[in-house]
Amino acid sequence: MRRLFDGLVDHAGNVAPGKVYPDRWAPIIRNGEGGPELVKARWGMPSPRSVLKTERDPGITNIRNLGSPHWRRWLGREHRCLVPLTSFSEPLGKGRGFQWFAPANDSPIFFAGIETREWTSVRKVKDGETTDDLFAFLTSPPKAEVGAIHPKAMPVILTRPEEWDAWLNGIRAEELQRPLPDGALELINEPA
Repeated sequence: MRRLFDGLVDHAGNVAPGKVYPDRWAPIIRNGEGGPELVKARWGMPSPRSVLKTERDPGITNIRNLGSPHWRRWLGREHRCLVPLTSFSEPLGKGRGFQWFAPANDSPIFFAGIETREWTSVRKVKDGETTDDLFAFLTSPPKAEVGAIHPKAMPVILTRPEEWDAWLNGIRAEELQRPLPDGALELINEPA
């Protein structure tokens, strides 16, 4: 990450490789006081109060409707982040596992994410109230590779440094909320 972003401040430390699941901690790059910073945040933005049936909020993992008042407050530059990844998966259906996707070339890729800091909520009843930095990422209509598995949506994936900079610097979210071109992803076996 330090080679990709000039002046990146590392607050995440040595991030172990591995799979990341909802409500788990993952590295993100966000706007810090002096420039980009690498931190760990918990995957799952706050849910709208209207959908919660109890005090527990498991979080929302991805964002489709940018017009929702719930999401609009977090679409500004101060809440932008990039979520680094090497591959991602979509479920194949109950009991059938997952299909994994990776870039068709070896270029670094990021999800276009949003984040909020020091959010207090009950994520797990056994833990009680916690205060966490949270993130989620945008989705868009899918293209060929992902659409065959998950016809509703795919993550918004940014592949070029100018897209990373535009996202972190506050370009209108709708301008980058689009799928990758067909052929930009390949189906792979589950990574180790």
